[in-house]
Amino acid sequence: MADTSTSSSLRVCEASGWPLAGPVEVELHAPAHLIDAVVDGADVEVVVRRTHEHLVRLTGRAAGLRAALVAAAPEVADHLDARLASWRQPPPDLTTPAGTLPTASQPVVMGILNVTPDSFSDGGAAYLPDQHPAPALAAAAQLLEAGAQVIDVGGESTRPGADPVDAQEELARVVPVVRELAAAGAIVSIDTTKAVVARAALDAGAALVNDVSAGRLDPRLLDTVAAAEVPYVLMHMQGTPRTMQRDPTYLDVVAEVHHDLDDGLSRLAERGVTPEQVVLDPGIGFGKRLEHNLALLRALATFTAFGRPVLVGASRKSFIGTLTDDAPAQQRLEGSLAVAALAVAEGARILRVHDVAETVRAVRVAHAISTSS
Repeated sequence: MADTSTSSSLRVCEASGWPLAGPVEVELHAPAHLIDAVVDGADVEVVVRRTHEHLVRLTGRAAGLRAALVAAAPEVADHLDARLASWRQPPPDLTTPAGTLPTASQPVVMGILNVTPDSFSDGGAAYLPDQHPAPALAAAAQLLEAGAQVIDVGGESTRPGADPVDAQEELARVVPVVRELAAAGAIVSIDTTKAVVARAALDAGAALVNDVSAGRLDPRLLDTVAAAEVPYVLMHMQGTPRTMQRDPTYLDVVAEVHHDLDDGLSRLAERGVTPEQVVLDPGIGFGKRLEHNLALLRALATFTAFGRPVLVGASRKSFIGTLTDDAPAQQRLEGSLAVAALAVAEGARILRVHDVAETVRAVRVAHAISTSS
């Protein structure tokens, strides 16, 4: 279980009864003494189910839940109404310096552009050093033509077991690509954990920062994002890309990932990154076993309660291969589309994918079904 010694978070598990009189269910993740106080002080009309020393689920009408929380954890109770109101509701549009992504009205497809020689999905097809950046730009043009609304450019592989890349090498890989794409009018995301790379990419025209480390590998990156006032993808990862798949362990993966993202929002705010800048990513495949990935995808709606766009990056990942007769990365299209469609139905608003054209069509249908009256 994630450390709860100094922080608390409130997770909406079910809110179909809100704002009407029906019951809702929330989970408090907090230090043990606060959990004890909530359990002891809950009204008889509130059903209390303690699942761990640091976790308790409360079911009842919103007013009763609020009363139970106010007495023991007022700083958490303050979030209750806002999170109930946001649960399964569309987030605001995402404003970037290069244009607005319409996350309020539709799912957005983010095309993956790996400018690396060791990508798990394409083996470095877009990065040929002696021809750089032409192959990467050609690949990006295909993604845009297929319907990608944003291009995520990365110069350091984050596949399991990947070795870190020197900052100068990463800069040489990504900056020429970002500059050309931005000059052509594309909305570009820079996928990096390094402040110096993020800064250079932003100067070259990038409009979002996608950081798999949540600022833990280079805290200066958060200062860079705050100063630039650009959107930031806050992702959960257990460990680092080199170590994350050695032995990922959770007592309750959904509760722990939710708590970590909630804590991350607080850390970002302390560094000057506003909630309006943040996109949330539960980190499918980053320090997760098959059962962890499935649990998170099944519970995506819980992350919508933060009121921010939820990003899912599951395209071609190994758990899909596991579920499809050990299919290699390039043969995981059907599984990737299934995940994308189900993620949209559960509230995801940004899909980070390799197969853009197919995903655009799949999520269009999934979105129409999930929003039809």
